Order: sequence, then C-alpha cells, then structure tokens
Amino acid sequence: MPRLLIVDDEEKIRAVVREYAEFDGYEVEEAQDGMDAVEKVRRSDFDIIVMDIMMPKLDGFSACREIRKTKKTPIIMLSARGEEYDKLFGFELGIDDYVVKPFSAKELLARIRAVLARSSGSSAEEIVTYRGLVINMTAREVTIDGKRVQMTPKEYDLLFYLVKNMNIALSREKLLEEVWGFDFYGDDRTVDTHIKMLRNSLGEYRNLIITLRGMGYKFEKI
Repeated sequence: MPRLLIVDDEEKIRAVVREYAEFDGYEVEEAQDGMDAVEKVRRSDFDIIVMDIMMPKLDGFSACREIRKTKKTPIIMLSARGEEYDKLFGFELGIDDYVVKPFSAKELLARIRAVLARSSGSSAEEIVTYRGLVINMTAREVTIDGKRVQMTPKEYDLLFYLVKNMNIALSREKLLEEVWGFDFYGDDRTVDTHIKMLRNSLGEYRNLIITLRGMGYKFEKI
C-alpha cells in the first residue's frame, strides 16, 4: 500500500485528499505545515508527498529544500498561484509536478499515480499497448500492427508525455513547458499543430488523443 503525506494548512483540503486517496488504496498521513512535514519525513518514509506552498512556520519551497537534503521522495506541489516563476522555482528545487488550486481531487490522484509510475522505473510502464498499437518509450518506437510508425522527434516527445500522464487533463501551457521547455517562445498553436501531426501519424488510433475544449488534451484508452 503506497504511503502518501499530504501537507496543507487547510484542514478541508487535507480531508478531501485523504478521502479520495484512501478510497484509492493509499495509506495517508497529514502534516499541517512545513515544519511538521520535514519532521515526519525524517521519522518515516513515504512513497509520495503532496505539499502546499503557502503555509505558516515553514513554506512548501523551504520544506522541499530540507527534504531534498536527505530524501528523494517524489513531491507534487500545490499552489493557489500559477505564475511561471513559482513553477520554475519548484522544478529547480526538484519537485515532480505542480498543481494549481482549485483542483479536482480525481485529477490530483491521477497525477499522483503518474508520478509514482515514473519514479518506480518499472519497465512495464514504458510499454503501452492498445489493440494493434504498441508504444515503446524505452526504445522510442511506435508500431501499428507490427509496422513501425515514422514520427518527428517532437512527435515522439509529445506522445510519450501524453502517455506517461494517461487520463490526466493537460493544458496547452503545461505541454509547452514539459515538451518544448521553459525557454521556448512559441504559443498554443505550436501544440495544436503537433497534435494534428501526431494524430495523422497514429492513423486509426488518432481518437486516443482527446481534445478538451478551451483547455488542452489528454491520452485515453477508449
């Protein structure tokens, strides 16, 4: 049973995340501020940490910095602010994902599962199959009915990121940041253009990439 530490000074948020996580099979422990979180991590091991940024005594960034001195536990940061600076700073500290409040508890759980799958290093997670479609992320190879699909390097990167975050709604901004990088100066049309190219490459499996109107995309086995 995976162990989750939820760190937030808002009791209601901790309660909601606990309810969904326990229903999903997680063992959950809570901390109400950064100091409490650091102490709990020193005393015990967790599989993943979900932590708010703005907290009394010790903020989430500072707590993350302290935790990273001794533990490599995956961390998902929560914040009511979505500024690029906060995201950049968090990723520089070594966080694994960044979720802006208000958030859906179901999506947060999906992100938790995705981060745990990536951090586990399990080879089973590196090969995804659906009928005649085989996506081998380790070999950077995609085949349909045994025939290799030729894609551009960026198509591969985009597809693999979508697949690794399967069933998670990903905004165009998130895709630009993660697939193209923070120093890329393109806009949303870059994502849309590559999604169109990727769908053409996937042929009969193009519908596995779902368009979320006004938001972005997600990869979902139909």
